[in-house]
Amino acid sequence: MTTPPPGLRERKKQATREALREAALRLAMERGPDGVRVEDIAEAAGVSPRTYNNYFTSREQAIVSAVTADREARIAAAIAARPAGVRLADAVTEAVAEQYAHTGEREERALLLITTRTSLREAFLDSTTGIEPPLTTVLAARLGDSGAPTARVLSAGVAAAVRIALEDWLAPSGNAESLGTGGLVVPSGSLPDRLRAALAPLAPAFDAAERAAQP
Repeated sequence: MTTPPPGLRERKKQATREALREAALRLAMERGPDGVRVEDIAEAAGVSPRTYNNYFTSREQAIVSAVTADREARIAAAIAARPAGVRLADAVTEAVAEQYAHTGEREERALLLITTRTSLREAFLDSTTGIEPPLTTVLAARLGDSGAPTARVLSAGVAAAVRIALEDWLAPSGNAESLGTGGLVVPSGSLPDRLRAALAPLAPAFDAAERAAQP
């Protein structure tokens, strides 16, 4: 599956989005999330607050986007790159687990920041819906299913499973009331293992879709 290169307008939009999310993360790390305003992010990125609102609905969304950016596209690309003989359920599961497990020092520092604020954790969980559009496209191509809801339903199921795994991973331990809005939540257990377990119930649906797509 070949994707045409983006045009000039799309490249400019992508550059603006990247500048905003990088500015949001940098300022949040310097000042703390509560010390950052939308106006500050826009100014640091060299755009107006109105332009900012064309890309993000909150400062939390922009901060989190610096961690989750392009992950959805990488998941779809990893699935598309799997050989045709690989079971689709396995291809999806491993692509998701790999992309969420692959973090560098910068991403780890950002995740530590995210775990300190309830609003950032919620934005991080909400970002899982971004998995659906690119995953739907790649599943439709794999299943020959562009006109049917199967690819959309499967993609929605994957996004829900990922959110559930992340919720379990970020679940507060001990006395949740004492944490407040700024309490630190320490992720527990292996995230790839939690993702594989959450995605496992979808395997029969993926298998059935593959069988139905066979000539």
